[in-house]
Amino acid sequence: MKVDKRLVILLFFWFSQITVAQNAVGNFLKPSDTLNKKRLKTLVISEVAIGSATLIGLNQIWYADYPRSNFHFINDNAEWLQMDKAGHVFSSYHLGNFSAKALKWSGASRNSQLIYGSTLGLAFLTAVEVFDGYSANWGASWGDIAANVSGTALYVSQELLWQEQRIVPKFSFHTTPYASARPNILGSSVPEQILKDYNGQTYWLSANIFSFAKSSRIPKWLNVAVGYGAEGMITGSDEFVNAIFLPESKRYRQFYLSLDIDLTKIETKSHFVKTLLTVFNSIKIPAPTFEIKGSGGTKFHFLYF
Repeated sequence: MKVDKRLVILLFFWFSQITVAQNAVGNFLKPSDTLNKKRLKTLVISEVAIGSATLIGLNQIWYADYPRSNFHFINDNAEWLQMDKAGHVFSSYHLGNFSAKALKWSGASRNSQLIYGSTLGLAFLTAVEVFDGYSANWGASWGDIAANVSGTALYVSQELLWQEQRIVPKFSFHTTPYASARPNILGSSVPEQILKDYNGQTYWLSANIFSFAKSSRIPKWLNVAVGYGAEGMITGSDEFVNAIFLPESKRYRQFYLSLDIDLTKIETKSHFVKTLLTVFNSIKIPAPTFEIKGSGGTKFHFLYF
């Protein structure tokens, strides 16, 4: 199985952003109107240090104990009903988003934010693919690379078209019984299951309604979200049938329609609060949700996580 590392990376970046915010005082988090070379230098050094430490940590945790090989590609596009590919889109988008906003804080030009900031996620995740490519247990994936490019393109295209992010990839999770069937693969604890159990993960595209109808009286923070999930998976492929839970329909896809909140549209004068809202805007707010099951039938959730 190809181990999922994207959410670990994102969590690391989330907590680093929150730590910076907590240690900030006064107007430190307020974006500079002009290029602040001291801030830019601090930012570059911090990103290089964090990126290097993360790659070194990943090498020790995921690769050091496994044999190396010549660089090679694998075709894993059919695995996990493409849930891992949705995760790559999500991760590359938000890593680029965080970096672009960090460059904006330093006063860098909009072109620099797009060229150097928004592509950071793509560059970083490409480095992870190179690690995979030299591992005998895994291999670089063209599907992963395409998903990483798609996530970056989603951010850049909206900046070029609208100068704002109207459609944001988001993530939600709920525990499932499938992890108990293979806890070594799907996780033996809730933190592990958030990273490994694709059955409980849902990836969303959350669109801000007001952004598309700015003359309306629709609340600026109200979003509508479409989600994608899958269920019945205890392995990447259908090599092993999960007859314990799904004796007839086996694995299937899930599609969702729900309401959401754009946390960045909540008005506040606190740059610390703005930072927190930006970080947590990658998480889908639990809300009433309509589900269409790929196995047939529909279901309404009063609150879906």
